[in-house]
Amino acid sequence: MIKSMTGFGRCELARNDRKFTVEIKSVNHRYMDVTIKMPKKLNFFEASIRNLLKEYMQRGKIDVFITYEDYSESTVAVKYNKEIAAEYMQYLNQMAEDFGLENDIKVSGLSRYPEVFTMEEIAADEEIWKLLEETIRGAAEQFVQSRVVEGENLRDDLIDKLNGMLVHVDYIEKRSPQIIEEYKQKIYEKVKELLTDAQAEDNRILMEVTLFADKICVDEEMVRLRSHIETTKQTLLEGGSIGRKLDFIAQEMNREANTTLSKANNLDISNHAIELKTEIEKVREQIQNIE
Repeated sequence: MIKSMTGFGRCELARNDRKFTVEIKSVNHRYMDVTIKMPKKLNFFEASIRNLLKEYMQRGKIDVFITYEDYSESTVAVKYNKEIAAEYMQYLNQMAEDFGLENDIKVSGLSRYPEVFTMEEIAADEEIWKLLEETIRGAAEQFVQSRVVEGENLRDDLIDKLNGMLVHVDYIEKRSPQIIEEYKQKIYEKVKELLTDAQAEDNRILMEVTLFADKICVDEEMVRLRSHIETTKQTLLEGGSIGRKLDFIAQEMNREANTTLSKANNLDISNHAIELKTEIEKVREQIQNIE
């Protein structure tokens, strides 16, 4: 199977007064570029999250949104900063000594000074990671499934376009020899008007036709183009992470179509070569969205 680089997945899980919601969405990108937006308290898990996502995707501009709600009563704790309190006391005693004042500080007063007591969130633990991992996997599996569905649609559409390209290739392969023969007959009639010697006439015709055939011959281009089309179809059917490979083949197909168009001196072949280029460009655009 093949996967599109456009996808979306969402999962929401709640357990033991904790709730996670994870959303994953992506668009096409040359490499894997992951952006994660989540509460600061979960930053500890960022490396683990990135490693987990690599199990489900290889390419794409991927945005991950994580929300976390904790309804338990043990999410914060009071912290006593002894060092800060001691520093306050040191300067208060120094002030009393410097100015001859009574140091009437009490514990209740000292406790109100900034940073003596602080509220800290309890560090994330293993239980939180297990729930977060399960939620991410749920969203990632849905995300991959959406990519697969779109990838199958892309595959079918691409194969239709490739089959349409083969129609143009068949026409050019069939028409090219006819054009050479028509040109040969035209030259024969022209030379016949000017020359009476049969041998000279045949030599002249042969020379003219040979030069013309070398100039417009696209046999090699059509053989290579047909091979690229068949390879692309086979690769699509095999599936996997094939986006980069298909992009390279599409560039080669475009090269052959350009050469064919530059050699064409017949309106019919030119029109079919232009149609080939148009279809190849459509194929290239869709290939950009394959993982």
